[in-house]
Amino acid sequence: MVDRVKGKVALVTGAGSGMGAASARLLAREGAAVVVTDIRADAGEQAAVDICGAGGTAIFARHDIAEEDSWIAVLDQAVSAFGGLDILINNAAVGEPLGTVEALSLDQWRAMMRVNLDGTFLGIKHGIGAIRRNGRGGSIVNFSSILGAVGSPNTAAYVASKGGVHLLTKSAALHCAAQRNGIRVNSILPGWIRTPMSQGALENRGVAAGPSRAIEATPLGRLGEPEEVAYGVLFLASDEASFVTGTELAIDGGYLAQ
Repeated sequence: MVDRVKGKVALVTGAGSGMGAASARLLAREGAAVVVTDIRADAGEQAAVDICGAGGTAIFARHDIAEEDSWIAVLDQAVSAFGGLDILINNAAVGEPLGTVEALSLDQWRAMMRVNLDGTFLGIKHGIGAIRRNGRGGSIVNFSSILGAVGSPNTAAYVASKGGVHLLTKSAALHCAAQRNGIRVNSILPGWIRTPMSQGALENRGVAAGPSRAIEATPLGRLGEPEEVAYGVLFLASDEASFVTGTELAIDGGYLAQ
């Protein structure tokens, strides 16, 4: 299929690399005008250039998702550049610091929550208003994780932040449904995907043995690719998912089925 989100405007956070970049590329290929945001200007600008070079439409906006003023600014840029917003992909996150509940300091805990949970909250809060103003509804897709659904001893702050995203998604979906504003809110739960962030986490957990451990824990016997997650994002962002809200799509090679 082609043009699955034709005529729509999408904003993808953390789109300079990994699953964010793959999602931005696919949304653009399927007809959306994309606002690529990232706190790293070099990576984000290159991602937008790559989309345009492939025949898509994109702009870059530097974005600190943990700052409310930054959210207001990038949403204003989306409206100025493309006339509104239809799709918001809350992908940006951090995976460190790792640590058990005893080992983490309060500052480390708060640093994780500031980005992963506060940043997603701000995106949903302001994204609803931006999408509502277009008068035709839309879709918000939040990135949780398989570690937002199960525990892990050495990732206490990360699992808590992603578990918060998991349930915040459901709350926001019910709010939008009650408001009859046409906005659907869902989450993606990626498993072990081949990205720079997951590679760092795997190395910290077991150096060279890390990737093999992740593969062993995944029933399909391999790491996932960012493009495989992007297709799930595309489905939830498109009108094909018009009766899907408040749920989660696990793209995890069977990890959560165990």
